[in-house]
Amino acid sequence: MSSGYCSLDEDLEDCFFTAKTSFFRSAQSKVPAKNVAQTVEEEKPEPPTVQEIKEKIEKYNAKVTNCLLMKLNDDGTYTGFIKVHLKLRRPVTVPAGIRPPSIYDALKEVNLAEMTDKRTSFYLPLDAIKQLHISSTTTVSEVIQGLLKKFMVVDNPQKFALFKEMRKDGQVLFQKLPLTEYPLYLRLLAGPDTDVLSFVLKENETGEVEWDAFSIPELQNFLMILDKEEKDKIQQVHRKYERFKQRLQQTLKEARGKPG
Repeated sequence: MSSGYCSLDEDLEDCFFTAKTSFFRSAQSKVPAKNVAQTVEEEKPEPPTVQEIKEKIEKYNAKVTNCLLMKLNDDGTYTGFIKVHLKLRRPVTVPAGIRPPSIYDALKEVNLAEMTDKRTSFYLPLDAIKQLHISSTTTVSEVIQGLLKKFMVVDNPQKFALFKEMRKDGQVLFQKLPLTEYPLYLRLLAGPDTDVLSFVLKENETGEVEWDAFSIPELQNFLMILDKEEKDKIQQVHRKYERFKQRLQQTLKEARGKPG
């Protein structure tokens, strides 16, 4: 990581747990408000003091039921854990024929993806969960890059986005986080209960497809999917009108057989 702190070591594996783990989305139209005299900017809250952070961490740790505690450092920064759910609908690109990373590779920061130019695509287990040990200075951008590196995904990080998932009045709400946001601070404010707040990695739906972010094999795969969907639709239409034609012919036959 270029800045911040994100530990991807395996030495805390006993504290981690993993769960078994449409193509395009139309952009929402944004209509500017009318009859607005002036734009009022929201006042940004003052950053919390070290004492306030210390009190929040103490309250947070008091609610923790496992070993995933937050720790305040002497310089005022703090470290802790976040869980990220991977809800990816599309295949990801990984190096072909590469062994899984070992503890040695993690400690030495060996990038196995750079050892071969061969690539393959596969689907990650839906709703898999990954635990990350990060710092209060770790940004959303660094969390995304750390997750991709952990799974040896070589796709452009811009193709992914980190969301916060909240539950309110029986509804599940998702909000896309800016790349400069600090996930650990959000975790601290919400507390350790993942029912109140959780993090989700999803495809970055911008309303417009960034074709340059896809590789040639991915684009070819999309064309194959579209071609298959087109053929399926054509067959459905043919079957629909064939049944309609048979019913008409049956009705005509019955009508001709009736007297008068």
